[in-house]
Amino acid sequence: MRTTVCSLAALTVLLAGCGQEGTPDSEGPGSGEAPEYTVADDVDLSDSDVWSGAAERGLLRIGVKFDQPGLANMAPGETRPAGFDVEIAKLTAAGLGFDESEIEFVETFTPNREPFLQQGTVDMVVASYTINEERKEVVDFAGPYYSTGQDFLVMEDSAIQSADDLADTVVCSVDASTSAMRIEEDFPDTELITYDTYPKCLDDVRAGTADAMTTDDSILRGYAATEDSGFRVLGEQISEEPYGIGLPKDDESLRNAINDILEASAEDGTWVEAFDHTLGDSSDVEQPEPERY
Repeated sequence: MRTTVCSLAALTVLLAGCGQEGTPDSEGPGSGEAPEYTVADDVDLSDSDVWSGAAERGLLRIGVKFDQPGLANMAPGETRPAGFDVEIAKLTAAGLGFDESEIEFVETFTPNREPFLQQGTVDMVVASYTINEERKEVVDFAGPYYSTGQDFLVMEDSAIQSADDLADTVVCSVDASTSAMRIEEDFPDTELITYDTYPKCLDDVRAGTADAMTTDDSILRGYAATEDSGFRVLGEQISEEPYGIGLPKDDESLRNAINDILEASAEDGTWVEAFDHTLGDSSDVEQPEPERY
């Protein structure tokens, strides 16, 4: 059996205490050891078009985001992204028989996740990708591999203390996200503006042209934990966001194989190692069971 040692670029932030109330202290990267993933050498998913294509080219193309500290972030000067989503991608690839050197990370944004899968630009997407029924009409999901919730990021001196204070404010998010859709549906007295990336939204909050930014708690805590960020997280989750691995529609063989890999990561402890190394202490976090369909 071959092994690949995950070599993470230094994270710019720590998501310590993800899922807990308040904004965490920034103490650097997660304290856990860098995980080692055993690369399976006996995989045969020849009935999966996606796996067969990747095996033939000797390269697995995985869509991840490059702008989410703690989850998937491309640090200045680095050539590979780092974070929990990236570790899940490496873990999954290893279980499918691909070494880390055989992974191509493709920068992916929220609006193009479905098109990238439908057009074959990537073989899978691991990009804070919430599983919902609407998306399952056009793509498939393995997982979930993590569950978080929608929250809000504001400036430290903001008068906004809870979601009840959002009436007559401007809230920003990213295009085509479940967070943006929820603001439109559940907060009619709030003005919503959206961008293609999170940093543009952050710039608006910092400049005062937006009062709050909304997306998943895990993402927001990464930005808030950045040294001298001046941001705080409300710590008031208004939803459940199960993150899944996006796959092309109707590749049941690949979906089942990845769910098997995720279940095995719970048994052998590699999921916990990945979390501790990137997001911090996992003692109050539970790995969700994959939903098979």
